[in-house]
Amino acid sequence: MAYLKEDIAVANKRATARLARTPTATAARYDRRSGRVVIDLSTGVSIMFRPQQAQGLEHATPEQLTTIVISPSGLGLHFPALDADIYLPGLLQGFLGSRRWMAAQLGRAGGRATSAAKTAAARANGKLGGRPKKARI
Repeated sequence: MAYLKEDIAVANKRATARLARTPTATAARYDRRSGRVVIDLSTGVSIMFRPQQAQGLEHATPEQLTTIVISPSGLGLHFPALDADIYLPGLLQGFLGSRRWMAAQLGRAGGRATSAAKTAAARANGKLGGRPKKARI
């Protein structure tokens, strides 16, 4: 596919405008003391997150997290020892993985949730003989 010089110029202009309004990573490191990845942004703000919360990093050892490479645009982080990448705009929006992976993490957390209502319902259900069997059709 041939690209016109005008198309490339328009794309470059869009990219420059996006970078001007999007925070980029200026530094990234793994802090062993807190057990978190720390990212310094071009806005002067630093953010941290637990590697277990990010797809591709959830089973990483501290040694695998010591080397973090920032992409030339500042919008991506690469963990060479894991061959894992994190897209900074997605991270800033609270997405630490694909939709499917995030849904699995939320479901796992919901299954562990306890409340007085959930406990009372489980007890009442137990008195009735437990969970009813699914009807076969």
